[in-house]
Amino acid sequence: MGDTMEQNSILEMKNIRKVFPGVVALDNVDFTVRKGEIHALVGENGAGKSTLMKVLSGVYPFGTYTGEIKIDGKVMAFQGIKDSEAAQVSVIYQELTMLKNMNVCENIFLGNEVKKGAFIDWNEAFVKSRKVLEEVCLNVNPETPVLNLGMGAQQLIEIAKAIVKDCRILVLDEPTAALTETEAENLLSLLRVFRSKGMSCIFISHKLNEVFSIADRITVLTDGKTVGTYDTDKLTEDKLISLMVGRVLTQRYPPIDHTPVDETALEVKGWTVYDPEISGRIALDNISFSARKGEIVGFAGLMGAGRTELFLSMMGVWGRRSSGEISLYGKELSERSPSGMIQAGISYLSEDRKGKGLILMENIIKNMTLPSLEKRQHNGFIDRERELRAVEDMAHQLQVKTPSLEQLAQNLSGGNQQKVSLGKWLMTEPKVLILDEPTRGIDVGAKYEIYTIMHKLAKSGICILMVSSELPEVLGVSDRVIVVREGKIAGELLRAEATQESIMAYATGGM
Repeated sequence: MGDTMEQNSILEMKNIRKVFPGVVALDNVDFTVRKGEIHALVGENGAGKSTLMKVLSGVYPFGTYTGEIKIDGKVMAFQGIKDSEAAQVSVIYQELTMLKNMNVCENIFLGNEVKKGAFIDWNEAFVKSRKVLEEVCLNVNPETPVLNLGMGAQQLIEIAKAIVKDCRILVLDEPTAALTETEAENLLSLLRVFRSKGMSCIFISHKLNEVFSIADRITVLTDGKTVGTYDTDKLTEDKLISLMVGRVLTQRYPPIDHTPVDETALEVKGWTVYDPEISGRIALDNISFSARKGEIVGFAGLMGAGRTELFLSMMGVWGRRSSGEISLYGKELSERSPSGMIQAGISYLSEDRKGKGLILMENIIKNMTLPSLEKRQHNGFIDRERELRAVEDMAHQLQVKTPSLEQLAQNLSGGNQQKVSLGKWLMTEPKVLILDEPTRGIDVGAKYEIYTIMHKLAKSGICILMVSSELPEVLGVSDRVIVVREGKIAGELLRAEATQESIMAYATGGM
């Protein structure tokens, strides 16, 4: 069986060890991919998945790690990304590498230009673009600027870039994290087509339903080590989760142990906002809702329904308000700026933790205290000792896993980055905390920890408004669900009456 496995393998990574200062990221990892299979790579945040793929892609060149990479039985020593691409390996990362001011054709052939002599042959490039766009089932003009396209289309363009490089091993890191359900299913269908044509795909995802629907085999990493490789049909979701987290999670969501107080914390009345980019378009139309002290209110809806825009406009960073008012514990708020809202007691955690939630090149201390530095002042100067104590206390409460508080945010796992981002806003001592997609891109174990923190905060009296695109999460965490559709409140459901079907009915206009 071993010989058959070797002969059928396109990729073998053996005893891969990668060490960063103070951290063993990969500890003798073994990973083998067969020709023409979709192979899922799963594990908690920080397990080493992305690091292993950066070794494969040449981001971490030969000599910065130990171990061996073979493609078609030949030992590889990639010195950079170009070497990996020459071996027909393409990696599509969670943060897409689009140059959004360029058009589709320019992005597809960026760094791989179609030339006639010393010059780019744009006519041939456009012909090839149309052909490859058809192959990935994307009906757009190659001259369309990428900034005019949604995330689903951009993801397909990334795949088109891989195809024109004659890719044989395609790596996708959380490819559906920012896609709608329909876009995600279209992408998975495309990967099945690629598999039928003999391409090998490495699929990294925290969405276990997708892993089970598409993967032939699954390799589990934990703490930089290989737990094992399994045929998908031999596993259940519960068994896979226990392999990933090293313990049995008897529940996906912690029991709700808080009771909202019969006191209105936040009230929004007649909130109407114009779209900043489309003249005359009302983006949010006469929205009214309230939330109680110690209550978790889930905001559900389809992508583009206006949930994120609602809260960004409330924070004063999006749109042009034409009418409406916000009251916090009965007092109307007149200051419509981020600093004014934060001072009043309303904080917002962005869905984009890397782009807008954290300063990745700064350490944990600076990230956590940035919005609340005035609370750490003494005689006009920052009290560094007081600042450090506050961060130590918050990091302990949130169980942030890091060798040091001096660690840069970019070096933390996704789950720990999210905890730092959450800690940053908790240090502002909010009365109302808005969480926009708080568990996007983090593993099931870290999700459970975030949910537990949310319940503790609600129990302490903080009012939480949570935007989530995952209906099981909305149902598992919320005391009440508000559904947004096309910039309006479509419906409201108590926890006891909310189901996936009832939420979707409101979200799609079926009720």
